[in-house]
Amino acid sequence: MSYVQQNLIPSERVLYETRLHWIVLLRSILTDIVLTFTAFWLFFIAMNSTTGHTESQAALVVGMIILIAGNFLLALAAVRRNATEMAVTNKRVIIKVGFLSKRTIELFLSKVESVEVNQSMLGGLLGFGSIVVRGTGGTNEPFGHVANPLEFRRQVQHQIEEYSRPSQS
Repeated sequence: MSYVQQNLIPSERVLYETRLHWIVLLRSILTDIVLTFTAFWLFFIAMNSTTGHTESQAALVVGMIILIAGNFLLALAAVRRNATEMAVTNKRVIIKVGFLSKRTIELFLSKVESVEVNQSMLGGLLGFGSIVVRGTGGTNEPFGHVANPLEFRRQVQHQIEEYSRPSQS
């Protein structure tokens, strides 16, 4: 169960969720590709080696280490991406970053002053950017590489409007 789902208060429901954009995996994917090609090149050299048995074994071992390292780096990036949760509920904005050590921000809608979105040209084209959630009392929390940051801001603004609207009885 996600952090957001575990920490809902009574009568609170999740209305919008987002996470880090896939772009955060790009560097790890490219590194993994380069390391995988390097490992397979070493495997090819080891299999076609006319030198001694020791050199072939060394090339195989180094190739395996390189292959494992590349996959490990990619797995770490995927865990980092999946360990970030961002949600807008009918009562709060909840953001959790981290897997083993966590950083969280949970602001009631009445305490949110603004949500700033910063997008580069590439971010605008691919749908990612940074958000800064500003709350009363000086809370100023930046979060980078958020998927669909404009929609996140729109959802927060919509819920603030709904929250501040007088209920009709």
